[in-house]
Amino acid sequence: MTIRRAVPDITTADPAVSSGFYQLLGFGEEMNLGWVVNLVSPFDPTAQVILITKDAAASVNPDLSVEVADVDAVYEAVRATGAEIVHPITDEQWGVRRFFVRDPDGNVVNVVSHR
Repeated sequence: MTIRRAVPDITTADPAVSSGFYQLLGFGEEMNLGWVVNLVSPFDPTAQVILITKDAAASVNPDLSVEVADVDAVYEAVRATGAEIVHPITDEQWGVRRFFVRDPDGNVVNVVSHR
C-alpha cells in the first residue's frame, strides 16, 4: 500500500486564528472550506497541517489523515482485521474518497484518496 502523505488533524474553535498562527511558522493555506483548512509548506508539499472545526460529513473529527494511492484496497484490508470503522467509505462532495477507522489506542484515522 502506498502512502502519499500523513497529516495531523487539529481540532480548532477558530480556524482563522489557528491558520494565522501556522502561517507564522511558514505554512500557506492551500484549501479553506470554512470548517476545514489545509495548510501546506511552500517548499515541501508533503509537510501539511489540517485544521478542523466539525467534520461536515462524519460524526467525529479525525486525529490523523493518511492519503493513500488506493483507499478501497486499504478499506478492505482494514475491515478484514475487524478494526472499528467509524465513518464508512464515502465519496465526499469536495473530491475525496475516504473512511475513518479507530486505531488500537482509540485515535480516529481518516484514510483518504483524491478522486
